[in-house]
Amino acid sequence: MRVDMLTREYPPHVYGGAGVHVAELAAVLRGSIDVRVHCFEGARDEPGVRGYDVPSELVGSNAALQTLGVDLEIVAGVGASDGGPRTDLVHSHTWYANLAGHLASLLHGVPHVLTAHSLEPLRPWKAEQLGGGYALSSWVERTAYEAAAAVIAVSGGMRDDILRSYPAVDPARVHVVHNGIDLAGWRRPVDDEALAAADRTVRALGIDPTRPAVVFVGRITRQKGLPYLLRAAEQLPADVQLVLCAGAPDTPEIAAEVAGLVERLREKRSGVVWIEQMLPRPDLVAVLASSTVFVCPSVYEPLGIVNLEAMAVGLPVVGTATGGIPEVVDDGVTGWLVPIDQVQDGTGTPRDPDRFVADLAATLVDAVSDADRAARWGLAARRRVEDHFSWTAVAQETLGVYRSVLG
Repeated sequence: MRVDMLTREYPPHVYGGAGVHVAELAAVLRGSIDVRVHCFEGARDEPGVRGYDVPSELVGSNAALQTLGVDLEIVAGVGASDGGPRTDLVHSHTWYANLAGHLASLLHGVPHVLTAHSLEPLRPWKAEQLGGGYALSSWVERTAYEAAAAVIAVSGGMRDDILRSYPAVDPARVHVVHNGIDLAGWRRPVDDEALAAADRTVRALGIDPTRPAVVFVGRITRQKGLPYLLRAAEQLPADVQLVLCAGAPDTPEIAAEVAGLVERLREKRSGVVWIEQMLPRPDLVAVLASSTVFVCPSVYEPLGIVNLEAMAVGLPVVGTATGGIPEVVDDGVTGWLVPIDQVQDGTGTPRDPDRFVADLAATLVDAVSDADRAARWGLAARRRVEDHFSWTAVAQETLGVYRSVLG
């Protein structure tokens, strides 16, 4: 079986969970089938991977229009002769590659499978980022979902969102396959040499490993709920650090809002560490391992690979009780779920933002109040990801979806 996987993100250009998902899934699937990857942002040296640039005629145009231009290049690339067998199936990830998958399916007469990592109707704030391009991205996503041979949801919550957002999609075509985690790559350092290297890393980043810490990892985007966290953090005990691994803002406006809130928080307390660059995995593991608890204040989160990564390193998670997070965080066993009552307009906005901030603050204060409990729950978190979220299991379930549409 040959599968052509279509994606915006692929190493070394990975910005979020979807890029991690594609890279890990493709690596495991290659042990069983022929996988070719088509991605954005230029040529790659890796065998079986082809990268594409924005067509020169579209450089400088609306970002969504540039995306569609790359999609057309990918469609042609899927059908190009490379000396190998003809593709049996195309598998796209996120709206960025959904049009390429849809058109390649039509042009080459093969099934299109897509994995839903997020949904445009549930991210209306993207209109701030794309302008009229948001109407294009929404049209692309709807068209692809309604025509796909199969849709993979990364959580049961995401499956519900798909069927609610796109009622024309046949529920029988929507399959749940959870995200996975590289258990070997996300592991707390244990030997003396690794511990010493991790200590040097975190100190160089401005983190004091002798102080308790709450850590956040994510892009600066509305869905991640970072402004709520920055307000809640005002209530943390004085000795607790807040470590923000947060960059790649969607818009200048959200970047300015977060910068202002960080500055205000720093005026009130010490130990606010903001790391804006994307850290290499070993450095991020060191940051996680030096922390007490991980926080995911998202108002929209289909599953949250960052939660799996933190849990694999042995951290309990404070997460919003929304989307797929309750399928990852076992409340009272591997972390805490923060209640949220959300507006049903697609934004995920809390109906009472002050109440959500207060609940988040109270939960964080509780989470850092007992270091021994946090450590025990962190061990339970590691066991949970070992038992339920390995990439080997994800790959086998994904192969099952492929075989179901190929007959």
